[in-house]
Amino acid sequence: MIIRGTTSLVGLIGWPIAHSLSPIMHNAAAQALGLDLVYVPLPVAPGEVGEAVRGLPALGFLGANVTVPHKEAVLPFLDELDGAAQAIGAVNTICVRRSGENSPYRRMILHGTNTDAAGLVADLQAKGIVFAERDCLVLGAGGAARAAVYALASKGARVHLFARRAEQAEQVVAQVARYLPVAPASAHQWAELPALVPALEAPLIVNATPLGMPPHEDASPWPAGLPFPAGSFIYDMVYSPPETVLLRQARAAGCAAGNGLGMLVQQGALAFEMWTGIRPDVMVMQQALVDAKSPPP
Repeated sequence: MIIRGTTSLVGLIGWPIAHSLSPIMHNAAAQALGLDLVYVPLPVAPGEVGEAVRGLPALGFLGANVTVPHKEAVLPFLDELDGAAQAIGAVNTICVRRSGENSPYRRMILHGTNTDAAGLVADLQAKGIVFAERDCLVLGAGGAARAAVYALASKGARVHLFARRAEQAEQVVAQVARYLPVAPASAHQWAELPALVPALEAPLIVNATPLGMPPHEDASPWPAGLPFPAGSFIYDMVYSPPETVLLRQARAAGCAAGNGLGMLVQQGALAFEMWTGIRPDVMVMQQALVDAKSPPP
């Protein structure tokens, strides 16, 4: 990869980000398309988010992804948010755009969106999942859970959100409900799982908690001893490690299951298209990640 004065820039704002796989898949996509574009990591410490975001246009960036812990912190520094970002209350993609093309007052604006919800839907659809009128359990109450609730409810699913505390689940449902024409979900406390689950038929179960990833790799959000309903599909947003405790539980019970690697790729492909106007090859991006995580021969 050669960086020239003509090279377009995109990047990833987060802290820390040394572990991120996003530069690998985005640079692979750009190279496969023959684009003079490079995706760079942008480690931004808490407290410096505003300066970093406001500096994107001056530095010639087409945009940037945003990862933890800054997905909410960037909101005050953006000029506009689309519907998904408003509903989810977090931004994972910033696009630098020119406003007022026919006006003498043209300026660069920072547009915020969230491709996590659409990335989740795209990956689940690729796995053959149908959403309409399907019971979907979402486990968690953070930004990932908000994205999942918004994504699944907007596709017509019956969403049941579970959090450690009932008020956490209620806050997520209320946040998303302001931007959807129908009630997006029912809110439940974690302790209600054993009572509700047996009545469900072939539900989609989505883990939107960090349980399963370091330093919680030995944990699962699913209660020990609680059977999965027949025909369940278990989706773990965690993708590192690729085989979590939850996925092992699911497969031991004979359930179909998948991790969040495809969601990572799909949401990244959507962001790439927003920046460049070109849809990248998701298989190229996914293979780059597989190669990066495979041990050398």
